[in-house]
Amino acid sequence: MIAEPNSAVNLPNHKENGIHEESVPESTAQNGNCLRNGSIKSFQGKRKIYEQCENRRRNSSSRRRSYQPHNGDVVEAVTLFEVVSMGKRAMQFVVDDWVEAYKKDRDVALLDLINFFIQCSGCQGMVTAEMFQSFQNCDVMQKMTETFDEETGLQYKKFMAYPWILTVTWPVDMDNEDYPLIRPGSYWKKFKANFCEFTEVLIQQCQCSILCDSYLLDTIISLLTGLADSTVRAFRHTSTLAAMKLLTALVNLNLSLDASKRNLERLYEVEKNRTAGKRTNSRLDQLEKKRKEYEQKPLEIENMMNAIFKGIFLQRYRDVIPEIRAICIEEMGSWMKIYPRTFLNDSYLKYIGWMLYDKQPEVRLKCLHGLQGIYDQKKLVSKMDLFNSRFKDRIMSMTLDKDHEVAVQAMKLLVLMSQNCEDSLSSEDCETLYQFVYTTHRPLAVAAGELLYRRLIVQEIEMEALSKSNGKLEPIASQLKTLIMFFLESELHSHVTYLVDSLWDWSMSLLKDWECMTSLLLENADNQKEALSDAQESALIEIILATVREAAEGHPPVGRGGTKKILSAKEKKIQVEDSIKITEHFTVVLPQLLAKYSEDAERVTNLLQIPQYFDLELYGTGSLEKHLDALLREVKAIVMDHCDMDVLEACSRLYCIFCSEELPTHNKVVVARTELADELVDKLNQLLDTFLKEGEGLCAEEEGINCIYTTLRRITVFHNAHDLSKWNLYDKMSELLVFEVEHSCLPAQIILPALQCAYFALLWQLDSVAKKLPSKENLFVLKTRLRHYSHVCACYFSHSNRDVREKAFMVLCDFLMIVSHQDTSDDGTLGLLEYFPSMTLQSKMLLFIQDHIFTEEKDKGKELAEEEDRKNEDQTLDILHTKRGLLAAYCKLIIYNVIGMTAASEIYKHYMKAYNDFGDIIKETLSRTRHNDKIQSAKTLILCLQQLFQKLVESQGCGSGSSTDTFSASFNNIKELARRFSLTFGWDQVKTRESVAMIHKEGIEFAFQGAAGMEGKCLPPNLNFLTILSEFSNKLLKPDKRLVYSYLLRYEPDPALSKGDSWNSLVSYKTSLLASEEEESSAASSLNEWPPVSDAKTPFKRKFSEGSLHKSNHTETTNRTSDICYSAQLPSLAPRSRKRLKSHNSSLQEYPPLLAPANLRRKNSCQVVIKVEEVPSEDADVDVVGAD
Repeated sequence: MIAEPNSAVNLPNHKENGIHEESVPESTAQNGNCLRNGSIKSFQGKRKIYEQCENRRRNSSSRRRSYQPHNGDVVEAVTLFEVVSMGKRAMQFVVDDWVEAYKKDRDVALLDLINFFIQCSGCQGMVTAEMFQSFQNCDVMQKMTETFDEETGLQYKKFMAYPWILTVTWPVDMDNEDYPLIRPGSYWKKFKANFCEFTEVLIQQCQCSILCDSYLLDTIISLLTGLADSTVRAFRHTSTLAAMKLLTALVNLNLSLDASKRNLERLYEVEKNRTAGKRTNSRLDQLEKKRKEYEQKPLEIENMMNAIFKGIFLQRYRDVIPEIRAICIEEMGSWMKIYPRTFLNDSYLKYIGWMLYDKQPEVRLKCLHGLQGIYDQKKLVSKMDLFNSRFKDRIMSMTLDKDHEVAVQAMKLLVLMSQNCEDSLSSEDCETLYQFVYTTHRPLAVAAGELLYRRLIVQEIEMEALSKSNGKLEPIASQLKTLIMFFLESELHSHVTYLVDSLWDWSMSLLKDWECMTSLLLENADNQKEALSDAQESALIEIILATVREAAEGHPPVGRGGTKKILSAKEKKIQVEDSIKITEHFTVVLPQLLAKYSEDAERVTNLLQIPQYFDLELYGTGSLEKHLDALLREVKAIVMDHCDMDVLEACSRLYCIFCSEELPTHNKVVVARTELADELVDKLNQLLDTFLKEGEGLCAEEEGINCIYTTLRRITVFHNAHDLSKWNLYDKMSELLVFEVEHSCLPAQIILPALQCAYFALLWQLDSVAKKLPSKENLFVLKTRLRHYSHVCACYFSHSNRDVREKAFMVLCDFLMIVSHQDTSDDGTLGLLEYFPSMTLQSKMLLFIQDHIFTEEKDKGKELAEEEDRKNEDQTLDILHTKRGLLAAYCKLIIYNVIGMTAASEIYKHYMKAYNDFGDIIKETLSRTRHNDKIQSAKTLILCLQQLFQKLVESQGCGSGSSTDTFSASFNNIKELARRFSLTFGWDQVKTRESVAMIHKEGIEFAFQGAAGMEGKCLPPNLNFLTILSEFSNKLLKPDKRLVYSYLLRYEPDPALSKGDSWNSLVSYKTSLLASEEEESSAASSLNEWPPVSDAKTPFKRKFSEGSLHKSNHTETTNRTSDICYSAQLPSLAPRSRKRLKSHNSSLQEYPPLLAPANLRRKNSCQVVIKVEEVPSEDADVDVVGAD
């Protein structure tokens, strides 16, 4: 089969089939794929050869099917490459057609097969061949020549595939990154599968006829060996894949021949015994002849296998391309599994062992997959002793591989090694691998869970002699005890959910046996050795809670697995059944467990979390109501006995779950909750009446204070989740807080829950107002309470106790965030509740941040110095965490406009000093405020720098900023802070041009503040501030730099007077704006007719004309007018009256101006025309409009 030079095939992405009609080296032929004799050089000879080849091609391809694309045109699949790539025919029929053509004319068919491999490499050139003529021709005998022909501009490869001398020619710019095997898409993925299938089927169909003719495979192997040694990646990749699949097919063929040979020998023995007394037997002679053929054929096949292995595998398993290395290792793994007699030995295993250290995860993964196929069969493991001793440590280390899939497969391989090769893993190795059940990557944890379950839990139980005292529960109980011991020895008690999740797929029946688990907790073992210890009981309760959660929710715990998986119908059914089973069992058992462990806070907390996974609809059946009463009694007793926060929150959550109005338990649980609240509030009132007396303060001992504290804490926790407004708790808490403000006699442990309880009471009142609209009088009373509570919290900012100060500040921040964003109803009544902090309150909050976050108190420093020995790192981190929470809460108020943005300037001052602790919070605040209001955010930044500069001037005692030491460390710190601020604007100068321009405008005005009337006789007070301002110059666009420079010239005095070292700040700032003298003169010429500068201040208001910023892409502005305006206001420059200035600057075409002193319009002239109009209004704005 020979391809026609210009085929009619017109399929997409098949350009490699085409043959370029270009000038080629002498060794090539113009027909592209023709068989030629080396002595034929005339045009007539070439034409004759071409016609012969064409006739043969037509005859050989007559049986091929046509392909009809969607447009209806019938396209004939001419070449073998096209037939395989289309994949429209069964590969067996394709190979049969080729074998038939080979039998008719093996030269033409073989050349078509050679061309097939070349085209599969994506080669867009030509393939020619000539017959080998002389063994004495050493030049022709060279294995390979790959060079570049300068005359034709083509690259060609000439090598020998006996009896052919092949020449492959292709353009020198052949894309090494684009050939069929690596092209994306389903089409090329299918092509790769077809290519591999074709190679395997070719061996299968030729095994009985032409496989061992000493011609076909010798030529193919020579071809693939020559291509595999090429410097072109496409040739190496394609030929290596074909060769490895070819070797795999030969291995399968050899295996089948071995089976046939064994069958033949048995048949021969049977026949021989049956005809023992006869002299001759034709049947026996035939079998003998056939047996000799079977003995000879495997030898020939093994020779072919050795030729491929030595000629291609040994060269390419170390290829620089990881895909090629992966192909070699993948196929070797299959050889060892299929034909272990030949390949499963140390001489071949070493290659897989070496490639375990490959840098590419793809190659390491293929090694592991190959080894898994070997270790999965016990009969093969006996040959792996030397490999285990040499590479076991490497496999162990691969469980920590940076590629997750490699780590998972390494763990699975170790599981197989543990099962089928008992001595391969020591107990120390297993203990190391068991800890992977706690990893966050779930597939790796599940694989480790399989090892833990099979090696530790099940295997040890099987080795023990199980007693039958408790029947079927004894094995499960032993397994549970083993699991508990492992959990306790791991010392990772907070990770029990990870442990359960890792074992869930392998020991689901064990982990769902809640009957056995609870029986272990409730039984009274006669033998103390069999009884669980306290630690084991606590661990078992944690495991019970984790298993209940896993069964009810059906997805991995937080931190493992990412998004929740979508459950199938079968999984949902199992989940519902498990939920019913949990409800029915624990409804009966849970009250007993709570009664037994009521004194242990940790165990009770875990047990009280189980009811949230109940199917509460089952309580409507009636059979579970008596158990509900028992549960409520136990919970009430726990509330009255415990003051631990976790226990109380768990009880409160349980009441909240059972109080849902849709559930049948609603009425009964609401009654129980009301009784509990009445009892707690009555007890609190009695305690306060007894111990809290006007004028005497708190007259109570430590026991009385503790009673008040515990009762108040219980009420606070329940008020968080339940509306207790009818008990009027806010008035009680308010009286208590005001009493402390006036007398300062209450301990901190009473003040903290009182602050929190009053906060919850106000939130519940706001919630009730949102649900049903009250009268305006009630709204006024509520707003009065809001203001009063804010004032009380502010009073506690100066409390002597640190926890009280921080609690008051945090509660106030959350409270202000809620009350300042109340939605307004249709009649406007809810708008009365909207409350913003006063300036006094804002000042107190800012002072608190300065004193408690960024400034260390002196006495606190002494205290820390005294207690330094007994304070550990954890306490320091807790303090830092608390400070970060306080700062974040305050910054949130700034971001949401509850507090003025200018307050952020005090925080920005500490951006560098406190960057390690609070830098991320400050940076996020800066980003959010800039998103809300770019101009105001820019003003806040420049205000921060101005305040630091003024503070520096005062600290140096200069009296004037112009005499500030610019080389001092403090000045450099301010300059570095300005540089950090400029970096926050990013690289999009168009997006941030307004903000940057505002910074320069405010900075220039501040630098020359108070310079009016001096007429250059003395320096402006804050002139050195321009050095700090220059850090923002690189964020200006080039047109904006000119405008800022023009604006600067309006303040600058006579150039003759502004000389000397004292004016260096001005010079450096001007240099940062305009680098060349031409730009300076151009910008200065625009102010020849400008009026003098006045120091009168006017409000700065930005205005935007209708339109948008000018863009260079004119296709986007076809529906707009040619003049697109953009405006920004500047202060008046006239000494007595304000003017409206209009001008034009033709140099600003790419971007509209921001700080231009007039309306700029494009004209043909480059001169500046200034028109002055009187504006009678004193508050009139100066608009700067830039024309496109």
